[in-house]
Formats: sequence, structure tokens, C-alpha cells
Amino acid sequence: MNTNAFRTLSYGVYVVSTWDRGRATGCVANSAMQITSSPATVAVSINHDNYTNRCIADCGRFAIAVLSEQTDPSIIGTFGFQSGEKTDKFADTAYAIRGNLPVIEDACAYLVCEVIDKMETETHTVFLGKVVDADVLKGGDPMTYAYYHKVVKGKSPKNAPTYIPEETQSGQKWVCSVCGYVYDGETPFEELPEDFVCPICKQPKSVFEKK
Repeated sequence: MNTNAFRTLSYGVYVVSTWDRGRATGCVANSAMQITSSPATVAVSINHDNYTNRCIADCGRFAIAVLSEQTDPSIIGTFGFQSGEKTDKFADTAYAIRGNLPVIEDACAYLVCEVIDKMETETHTVFLGKVVDADVLKGGDPMTYAYYHKVVKGKSPKNAPTYIPEETQSGQKWVCSVCGYVYDGETPFEELPEDFVCPICKQPKSVFEKK
């Protein structure tokens, strides 16, 4: 089976947020879609291992913030490559309460949903949500998953539905061991600058590996 076929499907990049007993939490998702128009219903897929999964189940509500091409890539690092159980992801992230849920501000639109049903798969829960609030926040084109890979040069977290292990050849590029970002230097074997910081997860040069 050629797994590259999955990459021809269309995806966006979103931050799905909810409450953890009164504390804001959330994670990055790339599988969200509108199911019906009336009543407006959307579906979002969240890995069983993501802390956000159980928080949505407990809260019964979730919000989807649609990231744009202008969104700071560190948002993806914050919400996609660390656990909300151990980290307050909203501590240094600007957000507002919209529809009684926390929604990051660095997004082009948002939807607030009430969970009306769910479907369990082997690895993920697909939550169905009735949209109770939605609005456009700022201009900019919504970030597609293809844009995230080709322009931002980010990788999928292992819990993502679209995660595909990458095969790399030895000694060709610097790769962040935390989020998978690939450093695109001017030459294939260019050394990383001493003050280099990963644009996705904000980790220092020391976490990069030559692969």
C-alpha cells in the first residue's frame, strides 16, 4: 500500500480547545469537517492518547480555531507537541472566551460546538458537534496541511490521524527531535547557527539531529 495516496486528501490545521475542570486546554488537529448545514454539525478526530480527548468527553463542548498561513508556527509547537495534562498551553498564548470556551486569537475563524454524538475507532474518537457559535476573526488564507508541510516545513505529531513515518537518508539534513521540523539551510550540510531556535516548538540547537 502506498501511503502517499493519503496525502492527496485535503486537510486544514486547527487548534481544538475545551475546558479541563475550569482550565483552558487543547491540541492541534488536522481532521475536522462539516457534516451537515442545518443544523450545522462538524466532526473532529482526536487521538485516544491526547489529553484533550478526555477533556472534551468530560466537558461536552469543544471549539475549533482555524489557523491561517499567517499564524505564528510556534502555536503548532505549543499545542501539537506537548501534553495539556502536564503543560498549561494557554499560559503564553493570547486567547478569548467565545461561546463560553477558550479560543486562541491567532486564527482566522472559530466554531464552538456541543458534543451530540461520538464514534470510537481503534486509535481515535470522532466527536460530532452541533455548532452553537462561529465567527471570522481576521484576514488571511486558512492554513492547509500541504502548506504546513511544504512551507512551514513541519511534521505530524505521532498522534495525528495523518502521521506517516518519514524515511530519511543519513547526513543530509538537520531535524528537530521534538517536532520534526527540517532546517532548510543554504547548503545541505550547513551547520546550525549557535543561537538557532526551532520556529515550531522553540527548542534550541541542541535538540537537532543530522539525518
